[in-house]
Amino acid sequence: MIRRIAAAAATAALVSSALFAAPAFAAAGTSGTIQLNSTVAQTCTVAVTDAGATLNILSGSSNVAVGSVVENCNDGAGYTITVASANNGTLKSSATGAQAISYTTSYDGTSGSGSSFAVTRSGAQFNKTAAVSVTVPANAQAIAGSYADTLTITIAGK
Repeated sequence: MIRRIAAAAATAALVSSALFAAPAFAAAGTSGTIQLNSTVAQTCTVAVTDAGATLNILSGSSNVAVGSVVENCNDGAGYTITVASANNGTLKSSATGAQAISYTTSYDGTSGSGSSFAVTRSGAQFNKTAAVSVTVPANAQAIAGSYADTLTITIAGK
């Protein structure tokens, strides 16, 4: 009888260890990846405000604020602002005998004359305000009439 009890206990121990033992092999795990991508388009804009200034040709005008520009460009390499004159840097009149009057433009402290000049920025900028001013030398012999020119401000990323 003792032998039978010992054999039953041994069998129970063997069955119990077989039920709770870890499997001899584990299933291999799997994985996957998700690639995240995005693109930011280059955006460069200017908002030009005309100050409505009047220039005095007879006695001259020095650094008259004629407008302002708000620059925005997200090009990390920078951008270029170009100031271009429709009349090659002169005020023109349709009055008989009137001669074109040359002037100098200043954009954010950089001066230029003639048909156009450029100002270069070395990095991205947002809400950068730049002043535009004009200097006209005195010309006491200017012919009567209206004189005008148009400045065009453009921006381009590098």
